[in-house]
Amino acid sequence: MCGWPLLLLWGLLPGAAAGGLGRALPHRTLLDSEGKYWLSWGPRGGRLAFRLEVRTAGYVGFGFSPTGAMAAADIVVGGVAHGRPYLQDYFTNANRELKKDAQQDYHLEYAMENSTHTVVEFTRELHTCDMNDKSITESTVRVIWAYHHEDVGEAGPKYHDSNRGTKSLRLLNPEKTTVLSTAIPYFDLVNQDVPIPNKGTTYWCQMFKIPVFQEKHHVIKVEPLIQRGHESLVHHILLYQCSSSFNDSVLDYGHECYHPNMPDAFLTCETVIFAWAIGGEGFSYPPHVGLSLGTPLDPRYVLLEVHYDNPTYKEGLIDNSGLRLFHTTDIKKYDAGVIEAGLWVSLFHTIPPGMPEFQSEGHCTLECLEEALEAEKPSGIHVFAVLLHAHLAGRGIRLRHFRKGEEMRLLAYDDDFDFNFQEFQYLREEQTILPGDNLITECRYNTKDRSRMTWGGLSTRNEMCLSYLLYYPRINLTRCASIPDIMEQLQFIGVKEIYRPVTTWPFIIKSPKQYKNLSFMDAMNKFKWAKKEGLSFNKLVLSLPVNVRCSKTDNAEWSIQGMTALPPHVERPYKAEPLVCGTSSSSSVHRNRSLELLVGFMVLGSMLHSTRLWSSFCAGGRCFL
Repeated sequence: MCGWPLLLLWGLLPGAAAGGLGRALPHRTLLDSEGKYWLSWGPRGGRLAFRLEVRTAGYVGFGFSPTGAMAAADIVVGGVAHGRPYLQDYFTNANRELKKDAQQDYHLEYAMENSTHTVVEFTRELHTCDMNDKSITESTVRVIWAYHHEDVGEAGPKYHDSNRGTKSLRLLNPEKTTVLSTAIPYFDLVNQDVPIPNKGTTYWCQMFKIPVFQEKHHVIKVEPLIQRGHESLVHHILLYQCSSSFNDSVLDYGHECYHPNMPDAFLTCETVIFAWAIGGEGFSYPPHVGLSLGTPLDPRYVLLEVHYDNPTYKEGLIDNSGLRLFHTTDIKKYDAGVIEAGLWVSLFHTIPPGMPEFQSEGHCTLECLEEALEAEKPSGIHVFAVLLHAHLAGRGIRLRHFRKGEEMRLLAYDDDFDFNFQEFQYLREEQTILPGDNLITECRYNTKDRSRMTWGGLSTRNEMCLSYLLYYPRINLTRCASIPDIMEQLQFIGVKEIYRPVTTWPFIIKSPKQYKNLSFMDAMNKFKWAKKEGLSFNKLVLSLPVNVRCSKTDNAEWSIQGMTALPPHVERPYKAEPLVCGTSSSSSVHRNRSLELLVGFMVLGSMLHSTRLWSSFCAGGRCFL
């Protein structure tokens, strides 16, 4: 609560870093759906800086949570009370009880308040080595937020009621400073008057034809176009490249994705060429690279998939959201390409029920990369961004890179994968893939809440394990994936023979008697899975031979397609460098550090951007749900 009627400088102490107020931070997003809570962040002097701009004259809360809920969270609470700034480091235990952290790891840079808004800026180390803090890595981070109209009192923060939420972000994404001229042409791929059903989740698919160009163009940036007021409704957008062998009749209407009556043409749209998720920003290609349009090799038809999130089952919603693609005839040095790597999407990708952790691997084999790269680009290709993709059971994904038996640095990883937050990760440094390298997309799943098998497939209740690599220069390789052997999986549950020739799908079991005349899917579901069997099955699956998928554009194939390969033997696994704690992270250091604080009244301009809710808050041993 503000107490003094004039602008106040709160001590510029000796040695303080100059110019803290208003220092630009490269990333900015709206956390709530009402435009009241903005977050800005970015690196600063080896630490990570955060700025909270909130429409309140009370406290503002912010933190990191393993699930997006309050349990086991790392929280900071700040504000301005009676003209004095405050910032306190808290944590919650498994019972969601709020406790002040003995090691205060957040450094207050400045705070200010007027009659409507509070702004607090602070920094912290990425790794504090405080067991009550969360390390900040390149993985997805579930931030939580809250605010109250009163400041923190002696009893601690009061319960925030509904003024709370959660949002998934990637806090360490490199800063991209591409500034486009206002004269850069663009075209839009936007849904037209899509009726959103009054149900929680809807996936809507619409095919579009790329404009016809008389000469080659390069797409250099893609931005989301979200209908005003629908910032929390549009959850993510994927853009797929489709087969070129269609006529414009496929453009006549959209349809719910993954529906039994979905048009067959949609099934040819398999390669992701752009992804955006709620909280995400536009994507800019590197200055020397562009997505080529206008040549015979380029996309002619694309599929726009939009995920609508309508948790309150609102009726009568009509949406007109999509993407804007900026393009130029100022041709860049290289054409960008996209390679889909990982597990071929099929029923042969199997995950038992009731497993707290199960690992699948998809192989982009050295045989495929050897043949394709030797023919197209012996000097190798350069990866600059990666999209990691799984569905609802996914918990973590890693894209591993091997060369001559030695594991290189991870191409990309997300150890806290969130299905509802998927976007391309820029690599800090481009990484080269050479002929004879191999890649493994490694996916970690949790099926504890499922009583039946989870299968590879298109539905969100099915699973995927894929990496999409953005790279240059473009070569004729669109898919580098694998399928595990299904017969050895069936032998694990006791299947001895299937009916041949295979005339039905899924194919039918012949023996033993307990599975006779069942489909292999029914047989796998009939097997009594327990954790012990699941672990043994997982060990088997990871050692099985794989069928190589090595595809060109328009479903053509490299000669290696269909061959059998063994998972690679890794002679020298990669050893990551140990995390280094920040030297300035102890409370005693913070108390003695010089700091610059600006407190006072000032009219805050329209600084305002979307999303959800904290689940509960606890103080004084009491929890409010």
